[in-house]
Amino acid sequence: MRVAELLVRCLEHEGVKYIFGVPGEENLDIMDALLDSSIEFIVTRHETSAAFMAGTYGRLTGKPGVCLATLGPGATNLLTGVANANMDLNPLIAITGQAGLDRQHKISHQYYDLVSIYEPVTKWNAQIKTGDIVPEVVRKALQVATQEKPGATHIDLPEDIAGMEIQAFPLEIINHSLSEAGDHVIQEGAKIIEQAKNPLILAGNGITRGRASDSLLNLVEKTNIPVVHSFMGKGALSCKNELSLLTAGLGGKDYITCGFKQSDLVIAIGFDMAEYPPENWNPDGATPILHIDTEEAETDSNYPVKLNVIGSINENLKKLNQSLSPIERDNNWVKKVRQNALNELEQFKDDVSFPIKPQKIISDLRSVLNDDDIVISDVGAHKMWMARMYHTYQPNTCLISNGLASMGVAVPGAIAAKMVHPNRNVVAVCGDGSFQMTGAELETAIRLNLPIIVLLWRDEGYGLIEWHQQKKFKRASHIKFGNPDFIQLAQSYGFEAMGIQKGEDLKSTLEKAIAINKPVLIDCPVDYRENMKLTEKLDDILC
Repeated sequence: MRVAELLVRCLEHEGVKYIFGVPGEENLDIMDALLDSSIEFIVTRHETSAAFMAGTYGRLTGKPGVCLATLGPGATNLLTGVANANMDLNPLIAITGQAGLDRQHKISHQYYDLVSIYEPVTKWNAQIKTGDIVPEVVRKALQVATQEKPGATHIDLPEDIAGMEIQAFPLEIINHSLSEAGDHVIQEGAKIIEQAKNPLILAGNGITRGRASDSLLNLVEKTNIPVVHSFMGKGALSCKNELSLLTAGLGGKDYITCGFKQSDLVIAIGFDMAEYPPENWNPDGATPILHIDTEEAETDSNYPVKLNVIGSINENLKKLNQSLSPIERDNNWVKKVRQNALNELEQFKDDVSFPIKPQKIISDLRSVLNDDDIVISDVGAHKMWMARMYHTYQPNTCLISNGLASMGVAVPGAIAAKMVHPNRNVVAVCGDGSFQMTGAELETAIRLNLPIIVLLWRDEGYGLIEWHQQKKFKRASHIKFGNPDFIQLAQSYGFEAMGIQKGEDLKSTLEKAIAINKPVLIDCPVDYRENMKLTEKLDDILC
């Protein structure tokens, strides 16, 4: 067989179902090989979108999403989405076509050294310079991408190698399980928890990756320790739980700031520093950290680790729970902080002002969705509101990219999420700035017959940047832009499109969008004057 056919066969052997991407001249052999494969190639309208889809697929399934681009501009377009998956710790494999080996020694059409370009944004990458190594390269790419902490890997295939004849076979798949912390470490961790007067759990995305939510719940019920979530850890503990302190992540003060200030121990579980810098919640570095994760903690002066508990998060939480005696705590302060946060959303439930306030949009959205429905937030001012106020009851039901945090992730991500969970409602929450970056993927959703809902928060500007400008300089600079008629634009792709004209119309429009079970875009003007009102309100918080 050709090397490209062997590559595809190895991917099949690894259980790959989809490849997202854009074909090109230098991957003609791969595209031809896919015609005889069980793998479905999903044509996207931009390479960055292909990587966003693959990254979301990886996050939801735990298996690497695979994306493909040709050399040169195709590969550089793909790069942002690959970097996004890598920093969000989503397993992904990127495959790039490449110039033949016979012209890589000189300046050549569309040629860049992609192995060097991709090296900083992947866990591992390699170029296939001989067909004999394909089985090893594919096996290693899958293995490294999924090993904790997961991320992106990259395979570069020159076009002349892709067409060569080869006789080889996929390697046997060997699954590796994480080790567990030693008993002496577990006992020391239990002792630290029992000695703390006001411990606080900081739940990161590693809990979801490790399928450890039930073990977290058992620990919380036994020890009565309150839990605050990072943006990417939302849903690790249901927000219905009385010990859930919802979500932290704003750069400034918030209600949960009081919780961090009162704490004499932060138990960071599955937490990655890219999600929420420790300087924001442990500014003087005085509060000790019990670090429970698959890897030892990054060195940070604001993250003073008292003990590392390393290995399987799920198994180590189980062992900790067995080693701890039931603990009663006075958690009245938890009730106050929690009630303040919940009241903030409740008070906007019946607000009918127009343009619609962010709190009202979130209230209406949450009220029409099931507990297991999936919302994917793009990056912008709406992300801050969604992270802070959209309540989650299950893991991976509010997906927020907060590592690289690239704009444009929501619509491609919603497509992948609907492919993984066709029986759940999937909503992409976008600003008009982020939507315009990958909005062409509406055509992909139509072509694949995927009834996603795009909820567009329209303010004709880069709202998050204006928020920061107003906080720092008290004035805005170069953030406004024009928009198309989003209703006509969406309809031209084949979407149903609905515009919000009154504050009281949003909830019924969302209900209609769910009921018709078709791809729908909702154009919703948003009142971002609430941004600075929130800043002023939080500045007045006294613990």
